[in-house]
Amino acid sequence: MKKWYGWLLTLLLVMTMGLAGCSQAPQPHANHGGKQGAYPVTLKDASGQSVTIKREPQRIVSLIPSTTEIAFALGLDKKIVGVSSLDNYPAEAAKKEKVGDMKINVEKVVSLKPDLVLANPMNGQDTIGQLRKLGLTVLVVDGQSLKGVEDSILLVGKATGAVDKARQVVAKMEQEKNEVTKKVASIPADKRVKVWIELDPTLFTAGSGTFMDELIRLAGGNNVAASQKGWPQVSAEQVVKWNPDVIIATYDTGGNKVASQIASRSGWAGINAVKQKRIVTVNPDLVNRPGPRVTQGLKQIAQALYPQVFGAKQ
Repeated sequence: MKKWYGWLLTLLLVMTMGLAGCSQAPQPHANHGGKQGAYPVTLKDASGQSVTIKREPQRIVSLIPSTTEIAFALGLDKKIVGVSSLDNYPAEAAKKEKVGDMKINVEKVVSLKPDLVLANPMNGQDTIGQLRKLGLTVLVVDGQSLKGVEDSILLVGKATGAVDKARQVVAKMEQEKNEVTKKVASIPADKRVKVWIELDPTLFTAGSGTFMDELIRLAGGNNVAASQKGWPQVSAEQVVKWNPDVIIATYDTGGNKVASQIASRSGWAGINAVKQKRIVTVNPDLVNRPGPRVTQGLKQIAQALYPQVFGAKQ
């Protein structure tokens, strides 16, 4: 468990750096502009690089769970020859060759002879640069907002000849988002709940500029940490002062003990969320991972904030 938390903290640090250095939205950048099956195609990726893909990729390596989920959602499963050992969705990803975790084995990637590598700023500039120097075609995608996630899906679709499928995936995400926002639209501003997002027991949270903060707002909540930027760590006393109405934890310590562990913290008994027993855990892969399931995470959050609106028991 400590190893997992250590990985999470590393992840948050890199995500914060990514916000500062890789916020440019990827855009088509050439004659072919992403037409279905048109090659060569040149695309500007999230690292600001113009990436030319000469022919439709047949061997794809994905370096991080979010890009793996995107690739599978686009129906590219038979073309995926390598993924990270952190990938856990869909189940078929477990059958693919592994190329490392947060530390990518560059030699392993090269040995798989990919004609396209899908990466994220969290993989690190050194790793991405090394792969490019070795002659591999690397497409960096990043989503720091819901639109950014959708843009990433469309970018991968343009790179792989799966444009139509990418549009279908994005359309479904938009439908899922609209279903939530329409239901919470009628909730008056003074009735909207205050929300504390807890990423781990050391009180890292999601501040402004993160897509998790955006999910809270879309779900009709007010993020108590919105005054903070990025992925800050705050004190227990600060959370007590904020006095959230709902606490959302995006981790699991095993045995569904998160709620009782949070409620038992010194000084937290007076927090509204604790008094009202409104401590909810959500699937971290749905809300932490900028992939096609993020709108499912949005629905989980909205159900936690307003169970009466979504027909669930509080």
